[in-house]
Amino acid sequence: MIVLLIALGAAVGAPLRYLTDRAVQARHHSPLPWGTLTVNVAGSLLLGAVAAVPADPALTALVGTGFCGALTTWSTLSYETLRLTRDGNRHLALGYALGSLLAGLGAAWVGYALTHAVTG
Repeated sequence: MIVLLIALGAAVGAPLRYLTDRAVQARHHSPLPWGTLTVNVAGSLLLGAVAAVPADPALTALVGTGFCGALTTWSTLSYETLRLTRDGNRHLALGYALGSLLAGLGAAWVGYALTHAVTG
């Protein structure tokens, strides 16, 4: 049952990642992958919120593992960082990688803190 919930969450998260990435990237004419950064930070915020609530393992599997796991993407961030480096944008690549890590961790912390404050 848990595996099915993970698959269901992923079935929603993966297309949402793709559509969000395309929509955000279409608005920016920059080599910086704003779409991936957006979904990674948003997913980290949500995952931080999920971690703050004592939820049923099934809900955690659906939202945390399935949805957030498919919405966010470390592999794409890694590829895009490599692509920026190969294209001669080394400083941008370094800033993107470090900025993504800090923004993701910060978003997870904010999601956790806000949810914990609200749910007490």
